[in-house]
Amino acid sequence: MADGAQFCTFYLGEFLFGVEVCQVREILRDQRITRVPLAPPMVSGLINLRGQIITAINLRQRLGLPAGDADSGRVNIIVSIEQSTVSFLVDAYAEVVEVLPSSFEPLPETLQGIARVLVKGVHKLPKQLLLVLYPEKILELAA
Repeated sequence: MADGAQFCTFYLGEFLFGVEVCQVREILRDQRITRVPLAPPMVSGLINLRGQIITAINLRQRLGLPAGDADSGRVNIIVSIEQSTVSFLVDAYAEVVEVLPSSFEPLPETLQGIARVLVKGVHKLPKQLLLVLYPEKILELAA
């Protein structure tokens, strides 16, 4: 599928989200997170990735979803955004999917709240919808 787009997909609760594969550096489990005093609620803390200090963003918190289980057992999706590298804490990694541009739909007008700003649109997959995120906007608004 030469003209398709590839997405690294992951779950937050029952929802399937994705970011473009070209922005994902790696996927890690069970990283030690050091809490940061006075950080915004969406910042779970910092992780040490082979000597590089990376901010861990709790995507559930950022997207306004209900809190899940404790941070332990969560997956870190390490994402490069412009000159920054961050970790998105998610519930579970799914897979890399390739989709055709024809399956893309813009967000419905009825969708309100922060998701309206952070989600580009949706791809219709055979079993569920893939919500495509704007990783740069997650950081931009978190600051």
